[in-house]
Amino acid sequence: MNQLKFKPEGWNHEITPLNQENIDNYINTDEVLQGLVKECDKNYNLHIEFENGLTGIMPRQEIEAVNIEEDGLPRTNLCTGKVHKFVQFKIKEAKDKNNIILSRKEVQEEALEWIKRDLKEGQKVTGIVKNIKPYGAFIEIAGGVVGLAHIEDLSIARIKTPYERLNIGQKVEVVVKSIDRNEGKVILSHKETLGSWEENAKRFMIGTKAKGIVRETEKNKNGIFIELTPNLVGMAEYEEGLVYGQMVDVYIKKIDNERKKIKLVIV
Repeated sequence: MNQLKFKPEGWNHEITPLNQENIDNYINTDEVLQGLVKECDKNYNLHIEFENGLTGIMPRQEIEAVNIEEDGLPRTNLCTGKVHKFVQFKIKEAKDKNNIILSRKEVQEEALEWIKRDLKEGQKVTGIVKNIKPYGAFIEIAGGVVGLAHIEDLSIARIKTPYERLNIGQKVEVVVKSIDRNEGKVILSHKETLGSWEENAKRFMIGTKAKGIVRETEKNKNGIFIELTPNLVGMAEYEEGLVYGQMVDVYIKKIDNERKKIKLVIV
């Protein structure tokens, strides 16, 4: 894990030990804690259980700092969707063991401020894939705050869906491509973490066989692009009948390091 100020929720699957003795200390130190949501009640408040029968409540207005409706509250599905998932929070107050008030919103606000002020373009961070759409993957990088990695930034080889590279819940390294400092929106890229052309090409030798995946057939039938690794693509002569995503055996005919091209023969 990169040594950053914030971690994604659920990164380590650990529940912060909370008891009568350390509650005041956590409040005084303003520390970010983590717990597992057990229940979302009819008012969309979240309930989190701790040691020795302690239960914290996260009021609906303290769940989100980002996805807020006009009434100042998060959508109900964002509340119910947190059940059985890890969330980060701070303790706002603890009048007694049955009245421990938690705030995820405060953690998100701090994470957003960190992103706007301190996160740098080109910086490598680690995150968790939270959602996947046809156009890209939403990856949480800090305290419940997510960035977007467009499909074209997931690999050098052209793919039709982000699911060919990532799965929801997967831990992944990404590079910060751009930051909207005003809104705190982050665009991410995954392909820079998969090794350079030179690094990947070293894994293959001229005159040997390898397996590849058919990725694209040129419209004029000049050749077929075949993925050897997510960040390394070679070209073979056109053949009828091959389809996107098909696994094929190839012979490494030529590796041109200067032009960064690999010539393949389908066998």
